[in-house]
Amino acid sequence: MTRNMIIGVTNFLVYVTLQVLVFQNLVVFDVGFVFVYIIFLLLLPMELSFSGIMLLGFATGTIVDVFYNTLGIHASACVLLAFVRPYWTRLVTPRSGYEVGVLPTLNSFGLGWFITYALPLIFIHHSTVFIIEAGGINFLSMSLLKGLASSILSLVFIVAIQYLFFKNQR
Repeated sequence: MTRNMIIGVTNFLVYVTLQVLVFQNLVVFDVGFVFVYIIFLLLLPMELSFSGIMLLGFATGTIVDVFYNTLGIHASACVLLAFVRPYWTRLVTPRSGYEVGVLPTLNSFGLGWFITYALPLIFIHHSTVFIIEAGGINFLSMSLLKGLASSILSLVFIVAIQYLFFKNQR
């Protein structure tokens, strides 16, 4: 087992556990929800295959759905995030490119790059969750407001987690 695989499995267990035990009940004004478990999908190695990312997205979302009792909402949002991620990473490639084995963390590429990389993916995930939860586009404006507020709130927690627990790799 490689070092990144051990880190990935540990991250998966920690983030999903934190999500279902702590962050599930953290709601701000019934608009801002925190979904930190998606940091697992965001921090997967860049060289991971497309099908591997999709399977991990489905598995992650399904496990969260079991604890949230949401019947596939998080699974579909995670699969969409996993589908968009490889295309988005090509668009935000830094000038030096991506090195093999380096995780796309805040410490590896900097705060500006990480926000540019993570915020649109987080917004796609969160908006998908709230649009599906609303049952369609009938409440699109409220769903997008929840998606935006939750994305910003989740990004703050994801950045804080990385500053607190990830060692500096630069």
